[in-house]
Amino acid sequence: MNSATTQSHNGSTRPVQQVFTSRSGGVSLAPYESFNLGDHVGDDPEAVAKNRARLARVLGLDPSQLVWMEQIHSNTVKVVVDKQQGPVPAADAIVTTTPGLALCVLVADCVPVLLCDVEAKVVAAVHAGRMGARNGIVRATVEKMRELGAKPQSIHALLGPAASGRHYEVPRAMAEDVEKHLPGSITTTVKGTTGVDVRAGLVRQLLSLGINAIDADPRCTIEDSTFFSYRREGTTGRQAGVIWLTEQ
Repeated sequence: MNSATTQSHNGSTRPVQQVFTSRSGGVSLAPYESFNLGDHVGDDPEAVAKNRARLARVLGLDPSQLVWMEQIHSNTVKVVVDKQQGPVPAADAIVTTTPGLALCVLVADCVPVLLCDVEAKVVAAVHAGRMGARNGIVRATVEKMRELGAKPQSIHALLGPAASGRHYEVPRAMAEDVEKHLPGSITTTVKGTTGVDVRAGLVRQLLSLGINAIDADPRCTIEDSTFFSYRREGTTGRQAGVIWLTEQ
């Protein structure tokens, strides 16, 4: 499947599956072409439903196992224990210990963060945009995982494709504000202007929380047309990060 890449852990037992999708392989028409998974961006709801069904089918899941969020750029974390009838309301991170629940995060420049503790059997999907990251959404998610038995030294973090500091240009005052709350994020763009690298700031934050097993996809959604980018296109679709505990 050219619209998703997967990563698993712990060899053949594969207790955790993780996926990042791209924009190809779906049925949505311009400007959402083609594998748009966002149902809040103006795309044909039937096309989105078909894309989500295809995602589930390729992953070997039922669409009812996919858990989506009503993302609002907050620092709100919610725990889910069962299948949902609709998106988890007003949340930017979801955590579960229930096998078979596939936690989904939608992005188009924001950082999709997938967290797992295989030993404690806790996983999380995080929508870490500039404001959410600045306001501590990842820190709050790690804390919630710890409440459910996870340990920082056992947590693995996977950060997906997102806007890079090379192209994420913001006013200096905004960048300095983000840097104050998320050290390591302020940067200079290829134009020589002030920018932010949310992914870099999150890596530093994760390390400060005692999480050392970190993988970060370096691809920039703004410059790579393989992905949807709100900054580049304005009206566009959303790709997803998905993580779930297997039944094994």
